[in-house]
Amino acid sequence: MTSYFFRRLMAMIPVLVIISLFVFGFVHVLPGDPARMLAGEDATLADVQALRQTLGLDQPLIVQYFTFLKNLVTGDLGTSLRTGEPVYDMLARAFMPTFWLSFCALGWSLVFGLFIGVFSAVRHGRFADRVGMVLAVSGISMPNFWLGILLMQLFSLKLNWLGTSGFEKPQDLILPSITLGSSVAAVMARFTRSSLVEVIREDYIRTARAKGLAPRLIVWKHALRNALIPIVTMTGLQFGFLLGGSIVIERVFRWPGLGSVLVEAIDFRDYAVIQAELMLFSFEFLLINLVTDILYGFINPTIRYK
Repeated sequence: MTSYFFRRLMAMIPVLVIISLFVFGFVHVLPGDPARMLAGEDATLADVQALRQTLGLDQPLIVQYFTFLKNLVTGDLGTSLRTGEPVYDMLARAFMPTFWLSFCALGWSLVFGLFIGVFSAVRHGRFADRVGMVLAVSGISMPNFWLGILLMQLFSLKLNWLGTSGFEKPQDLILPSITLGSSVAAVMARFTRSSLVEVIREDYIRTARAKGLAPRLIVWKHALRNALIPIVTMTGLQFGFLLGGSIVIERVFRWPGLGSVLVEAIDFRDYAVIQAELMLFSFEFLLINLVTDILYGFINPTIRYK
């Protein structure tokens, strides 16, 4: 497994190079001139040109790309045009709030999603199954930002139990993590139900029932374990989406995370920050997929990596 891990890790390098091409191209087709925005409206054309030279924006795009790639390899993420702060420091400060928000959202959504999915699967076709799936479809269909506003209205403004914005204490994680994880819980519930229903129909489950094993033991030890591989795959993907897709929720709750930093960077055409964040999100997805593949071997020992 160790050799498989390192081979997969090395295979990420060409993928990241290709992603860097798309990221660089995307950033440079954004409308607006960062030098003009940085210089201000009263700056002369000569001032803007001088600033473009200082920032290296007057060089051909191919030269700018290779400079970006070289800096990326050496760990130099550049300096923010907006704040003048090293991009690495900005991302390091914003990463943990986003990580904890995504981790908590994934944690509770997994618990509720698995519970509703298993509950619906073992009662397939009954009233309880329909209720569980109605809840799941509602969670998928409901816009996250709307749910967040409703939760703030109830728990912050009316009941005054929780804060409305910022991340100063652990309680501040409750509302944004519920908001962010609602759609993930719904997806996990539907996916768990679908996967478990297929496994429950297998012959070895009927054999276990014929032997007189307790229904709870059959479901949780035999059926769910064999249904876990697609569920783990979906969990890894959802965690990647949570890390990279919390932008709207962070804006609603004024969360000091990567999403807020990215939106501000796009507004200001802060090339260095945008490029670094997009590359970070891409690396997270690749790394999560790798960890997910490794977990398969622990869930099902019959899987062998070559």
